[in-house]
Amino acid sequence: MHFTQEDILKYGVKLIIIFLVIPIHEYAHAWAATKLGDNTPQYQGRLTLNPLAHVDPIGAICIFFTGFGWGKPVQINPLRFKKYRKGMALTAAAGPIMNILIGLIGIIFFKIVLAISMTHDSEALNWMCIILRYFTLINVGLAAFNLLPVPPLDGSKILGYFLPPKWEKFIADNLLYISLGFLLLLVTGALDRPLGWVENGMFWIMDKLTFWVDIIIKAILN
Repeated sequence: MHFTQEDILKYGVKLIIIFLVIPIHEYAHAWAATKLGDNTPQYQGRLTLNPLAHVDPIGAICIFFTGFGWGKPVQINPLRFKKYRKGMALTAAAGPIMNILIGLIGIIFFKIVLAISMTHDSEALNWMCIILRYFTLINVGLAAFNLLPVPPLDGSKILGYFLPPKWEKFIADNLLYISLGFLLLLVTGALDRPLGWVENGMFWIMDKLTFWVDIIIKAILN
């Protein structure tokens, strides 16, 4: 199998995602749960950025080969939340929000480096653009993936806040079948297109939110 330099860079970015971004994502869950009154993540050693505490082998393999995956789920005790459903939703949302914030930082640096590379021809800057673009896209993809309203992903817990209790019970009773069905859709690639739509939409929004970077760069270069 022949690997181009761009392929090697992309796999390097995936390793950064696995050993840096995934721990930040899971730490965000642990931090949110702790702030909302549940110290379970702290007792279990999850209130840390140490990759060994957060990396899930199967999830890491999925990220490395597909760009989508997960970390080791942070265990919480929702009974310690003052408001059970709200606490679950906020804790679940913390991870994807962190991916979006990291993606925003990535797109800001991408725009800066891209602008510099257009005025200074440099192979190193061109490769940096590829790295930052891919880094941003993966973070956006992970946010979109985790926001899917399917157990055990974060989106299902966020959706649970808005669903009536009977639907929440139905999901809990059929969790195994729903999870297996989701895994089948993921493995067969049936989710690639809808995930792509969500990812592109989120990237477009993030691009528009960082419009001020374009204005600043244009003012400096002119």
